[in-house]
Amino acid sequence: MTERRVRIGIDTGGTFTDVVAVDEETGQTTTTKTPSTPTDPAEGFLTGVRKVLGLMDLDGSAVTAVSHGTTVATNQLLEGKLDRIGFITTEGYESVLEIARQSVPDGYGNSYFWVKPPRIVPADLVRTVRGRLDHTGAEVRPFDEDDARAAARFFADAGITTIGVCFLHAYANDAHENRMLEVIREEHPTAVVSISSQVLREYREYERSVTTLVDAAVKPKVGAYVTNIRTRLDEIAPGVPFYVMKSNGGVLSATEVVHQPITTMLSGPAAGALGAALIAGTAGFDRVLTCDGGGTSTDVTVVIDGEPALTTEGSVGEYPSKIPMIDVVTVGAGGGSIAWLSPEGTLKVGPQSAGADPGPICYPAGGDQPTVTDAHVVLGRIPPHLLGGEIPLSADAARDGLQQLGAKLDMDLERTATGILEISAWNQANALRQVTVAKGLDVRDFTLTTFGGSGSLLACRLMDILGLPRTLVPPNPGNVSAFGLLTVDVRNDYVQTVVSKHLDLDLDRVRSVYTDLEAQAQEALDGEGFGRDSQRMQRTADLRYVGQAFEVRVPVPDGELDRAATEEVAQAFHAAHRQLYGYDFADDPRQAVEWVNLRVSGIGPIRRPDLVELPSKDGGTDRAVTGSRRVFFDDWVDTPLYDRPGLAPGDVVRGPAIIEEFGSTVPVHPGFAATVDAHGNLILTRAEASDLLLTKESGK
Repeated sequence: MTERRVRIGIDTGGTFTDVVAVDEETGQTTTTKTPSTPTDPAEGFLTGVRKVLGLMDLDGSAVTAVSHGTTVATNQLLEGKLDRIGFITTEGYESVLEIARQSVPDGYGNSYFWVKPPRIVPADLVRTVRGRLDHTGAEVRPFDEDDARAAARFFADAGITTIGVCFLHAYANDAHENRMLEVIREEHPTAVVSISSQVLREYREYERSVTTLVDAAVKPKVGAYVTNIRTRLDEIAPGVPFYVMKSNGGVLSATEVVHQPITTMLSGPAAGALGAALIAGTAGFDRVLTCDGGGTSTDVTVVIDGEPALTTEGSVGEYPSKIPMIDVVTVGAGGGSIAWLSPEGTLKVGPQSAGADPGPICYPAGGDQPTVTDAHVVLGRIPPHLLGGEIPLSADAARDGLQQLGAKLDMDLERTATGILEISAWNQANALRQVTVAKGLDVRDFTLTTFGGSGSLLACRLMDILGLPRTLVPPNPGNVSAFGLLTVDVRNDYVQTVVSKHLDLDLDRVRSVYTDLEAQAQEALDGEGFGRDSQRMQRTADLRYVGQAFEVRVPVPDGELDRAATEEVAQAFHAAHRQLYGYDFADDPRQAVEWVNLRVSGIGPIRRPDLVELPSKDGGTDRAVTGSRRVFFDDWVDTPLYDRPGLAPGDVVRGPAIIEEFGSTVPVHPGFAATVDAHGNLILTRAEASDLLLTKESGK
């Protein structure tokens, strides 16, 4: 008998820690949830490991790897809980954080109405060092050792133990920053230090400075958290490989993440997008919109041919972070989003959330402000309990809260509740437009994939608003992010700024930089245990038209980089620019193309879990009916309730209907139908489209 081996994925959320284990032999998955432990997230993590092993009747010796998505770094930034940080920069650039950028965020038509957020380091904790490099990395003025030692001693005397270093043009030459690091280690050996040439080796001094300071700020907490889990995981499964999800769509060993903590930003949403991409791809859909609905927010992203879109123009909270991250748009539209009245007397929903504590009014110890979840309960869209009965919900309490809100609007109960859901749906729809229409993509070409506890509740309405052809709801949708952790390769990103006009490109230098970047990636993957024959290198470059402020990233061919290959890159840039902005200058020789950044991603492939096809079942969908209850869609109607595990491939459930499972609910509106595919996914379509699909299937 073959000894069972399993890989475990764990996603820590604000309310629950989701756990998925995959049997490497059969591909069978086992899922569970356990309450998160905010005061000590490691406790919920380890409880989840023990719980899923207990369900499979296994011990720690069966575990081959554990992958983890964490919000420790993200939450620290969003909550602004940063320790005092020191900043060392080039003389004359001490105000770089204050000056920042002249651009004003969307929604502020006039800069007089926008106040810059507080700088991450106050002015009194900035120190400068004489010394200067030019943009090619050549030394214009020598590094001043006396200034460096004075700065290090100042922070030691002030008790500042976290320091970020960013010198002008350090992306081109890291000599001055490395010497500064050595001086700090000599003068202030207990300090935690991040230097920009190790965090972000590309130009734009403001973004590089903030990214470096964010990395330094989260390093102590992330390091302590990961080290704690590593130590305690050894009590269950000694020496088992432990990976942490990165925002770029890859994972990294816990040992390395301690040195690159900023790369863990948005790791949960990244894992969810990748898990949904694999599930939808296996179901036959190559253009996918992922919609991850939680208690506080909804995260959306776009996936084409299995690859989520990447960006380096992201931010976490108030801090721009130019690390590669999956392009996720987050909107404050979750189950706990609060419905409230604006000063003008109009109904608003979110971004404030009741969270898990106190939670919606309908929760056992709920708050006193109506939420999206309360609206769903009152309309019968979700059952009067969550997680199979573990959390009872009070529809009466929710009804009272909504009636009080409705009285202020002169609206009855049903109009108030449907109004809340309508606003929430439009908030989600606008987020989906941001990742499609705003990027030159037609939203109607995509399959919506909904997951998370609340992700599927408004699926039918989103299809109407956006004209989407279908929605895919995976089995156990609340665990998709944890499942996604098991689909992810080890991935490291490296970048070097090399600004040059396309026609003047120095091919020898470009080849040399790519060779150096690939060598760094290979060395990192060697350390992760990947043989050179299994490693994969992925080249890209950031290009722009001369005079533009921002770049477009395009792929660079493998192999020898000659003039023909670079011309292929330029043509790819023209095409990408046209898709993004609706125009290009491919046929205008007066408008020059400029290369800005060269990038390499080193990828160590991990075996992805197999998605198992489910057996068919005898009889019709009646086998899954558990009863009925009154549900309000356009009117109150007695609506059948289906137990999702009782459904089988080929089954079609026509609306109105409610499909329920342990962690989520799918309302099927009138005029819609849900078809179960071979892997147990629900495919929501309009009823006429479902009939056409069945006709085609029967005609085969």
